Amino acid sequence: MTHVEDNTHAGQGAVLLDIGGTVGALVVAMPRDLIGAEIEIRPVAAPSRRLHDHHHPHVGVVDRPRDGRHGDAVPSAVFGELEEGEYELYVRPDGPVTLVAAVAGGAVKFESWPGA
Repeated sequence: MTHVEDNTHAGQGAVLLDIGGTVGALVVAMPRDLIGAEIEIRPVAAPSRRLHDHHHPHVGVVDRPRDGRHGDAVPSAVFGELEEGEYELYVRPDGPVTLVAAVAGGAVKFESWPGA
């Protein structure tokens, strides 16, 4: 017998962020039409690399409850455990770069994608 678990709300709840020291996080409010898209992030210090020549962290855009209230959802992309620095974000697989954000260690940075 095979047990199949269906979790239709996976990725749509609270996110646990492990930050401190030189490690921070980035939360980006996204336009509703990008729900389901994958957003990739790379350090600005590495722009000379072609986007597809290196693996960069990426997350899906999902509807998440704002402040824990399920009726007030916001499409967002959440990047945890980022070393402090400046980052470029783009829709996978190959951009263009749409947002640049600075992340500080020990903090959560909030940004909005153009059109959000």
